[in-house]
Amino acid sequence: MGYGIHRMYRAQAARSFPLPDYDLGEANLVRLRIHGKIVDPAYTRLLLQKTDIPLHDVLALDRIQKGLPADEQIVKRLRKAGWIEGRKPNLHISAEIADATSSRADYIRTRAQDDAHYEKLVLGYLGKFKTATRAEIDKLLLDKLSDALDENQKSGKVHNLLTRLRTRGQIINQGSRGHPRWALLEQENSAKKRALLTKKTGEPDA
Repeated sequence: MGYGIHRMYRAQAARSFPLPDYDLGEANLVRLRIHGKIVDPAYTRLLLQKTDIPLHDVLALDRIQKGLPADEQIVKRLRKAGWIEGRKPNLHISAEIADATSSRADYIRTRAQDDAHYEKLVLGYLGKFKTATRAEIDKLLLDKLSDALDENQKSGKVHNLLTRLRTRGQIINQGSRGHPRWALLEQENSAKKRALLTKKTGEPDA
């Protein structure tokens, strides 16, 4: 079994394809997942450009393109070689690879931005327009997320992003669970203060 897995890894790497994923978590059972499409074009270009990369480095690069953790020492070596960049856990194949193959547009489209970038977009939108439905936030973010993600993964990423902002006390859902309407928490608090002041004085707050 081990020789078969090793042969499959080498064959896929030689074709510059994403490597298969094996799950050996259960005794006497092997689960195999073969990716039917390119995960990160920069990974494919790197293998096409540099055909002498050792298999253990190819394995690490494959994990990085899939957003999986990689050994810290290998990550340091890949970063020193100029093949990867970014901060954990948002590592990605280096922009230098995209430059070398004249594919900057594909690189920008498929690389993932830090979550802080998307959070700023949401907070800036709410600061300007006061509230937003989930559909409006999807319209704001979905086409900006990495093309390496499928539609379900993109939707899940937006959900997780909104959840983090809510749990950090930055936004609040003024709607229902099924039909949320998001707003900045500070705007919500300011509105309540104005309403309370108006109720006490009988005059609108200037």
